[in-house]
Amino acid sequence: MADGATPKCVTRRTFVNLVGRAGGSGAVYSTMLAMGLLPTPAAYAGPPMLAPGSGKGRRVVILGAGIAGMTAAYELSKAGYSCVLLEARERPGGRCWTLRGGSKVEETDSTQSVTWERGLESYFNVGPARIPHHHKALLGYCKQFAIPLQIIVNDNRNALVHDAAAFGGHPVRLRQAAGDIRGQLAELLAKALNQGALDQTLSGLDKEQLLAFVRSYGQLRKDFAYKGSAHAGYVEPLGAGLDAGKLNEPLALKQMLGSSFWTETTDFGSEYDQSATMLQPVGGMDRIASAFARRLIGKIRYRAVVTQIRRLRENQARVVYRSHGTNRDQALEADCVLVTIPLKVLRDIESDYSPRHKTAIAAGDYMPAGKVAFQANRRFWEEDEQIYGGISWTTQDITQIWYPAVGFHGAKGIVVGGYIWSTEIGDKFARMAPAERVEMALRQGEKLHPNYRSDVERGIAVSWAKMPHSAGAWCEWSEAAK
Repeated sequence: MADGATPKCVTRRTFVNLVGRAGGSGAVYSTMLAMGLLPTPAAYAGPPMLAPGSGKGRRVVILGAGIAGMTAAYELSKAGYSCVLLEARERPGGRCWTLRGGSKVEETDSTQSVTWERGLESYFNVGPARIPHHHKALLGYCKQFAIPLQIIVNDNRNALVHDAAAFGGHPVRLRQAAGDIRGQLAELLAKALNQGALDQTLSGLDKEQLLAFVRSYGQLRKDFAYKGSAHAGYVEPLGAGLDAGKLNEPLALKQMLGSSFWTETTDFGSEYDQSATMLQPVGGMDRIASAFARRLIGKIRYRAVVTQIRRLRENQARVVYRSHGTNRDQALEADCVLVTIPLKVLRDIESDYSPRHKTAIAAGDYMPAGKVAFQANRRFWEEDEQIYGGISWTTQDITQIWYPAVGFHGAKGIVVGGYIWSTEIGDKFARMAPAERVEMALRQGEKLHPNYRSDVERGIAVSWAKMPHSAGAWCEWSEAAK
């Protein structure tokens, strides 16, 4: 625009038309939603809704018998479609995978045998391990298939948080870290209120009511000072009658500000995806995969590795696959091919996708997540620490220790001794041999539980980056790829 020129007014109609020319109908729809010109539709979280008989005479080949592929096959079959699932593994479920005594872990360059004692509660969910309350579709299938569920303790204020660079490297209770952060912030806000810092936006009555709330929220004293609270716990616990116990001394605000406690750790249980109530199938997450597979008997071809995907004609496609252990290719033709395998695996399969689709397939990167699990020969977290389920956090590479939410007061249990989900640590974890990963988890676990090495045994360490037919845990899209 030239200096001094009057800007031309663009009406909403003109702007939407310009967006349509540049980006098409999809861009127009998104723009009108963002501008408030269309009502925002509620997200649909239930199972697919297909008219009965709508797929009669049509054949679908589905690549991958994970939860997505089996859900599609189950619903399409009910609508009359003829479905075949090709699964490279010898089991259903994909990342929905549970290990028990007798299981094997075969990575690209190693094999581990699980030698834990067998029992209903002696299992390890290598992939997903919890179901949020708002996952309506999955919970609906659990109800429909009569899969028994139980509560998983996801957030436990008696668990530990450990930052090697704070508080002398000693772990503290999650309760104390969260409670002291709450109290210290409340004290700072009370001081600001009393010094008139917010007078421009508050009336006298508003200020008085807010001060009362802040004092209650942070459990401040009458002078609005924070000296510890029941939220943060006790050094001498409450007793009977007049025994009020002795509160923990507050953690230093300056040290907390410099620690990881200040960020995700202490507020983890408030996140929408992580807040109570969290659920899990009784006996392991693979109960869900098994329930789907039982309803798809005869439709899943296991150990079938796809090698080619080709378009035959306008409305048909051809898939070539090879059964494990054979050199003979087999082919399937279908009206539709539904791909549910990881993009990182798909990109290595011969195909005639358009260059644009191939670029999109190549853009998705996968998180090299990893987990370690041990059989504990005693439930030390309960006996020594009064921790019943939940997660302890550390700034060390293992990131988390999960305590089982089953088998309380039993003799033994399966402890998740590390859950890694960052790219840098995950790549390092993948480069290690399984025995090295286990040793790392033992060494770092001792920082939280001093007798850890003698209390756990028979470690199993799984890197999803090394898992055939997965090559990672879940897709991570960079800002450039989006």
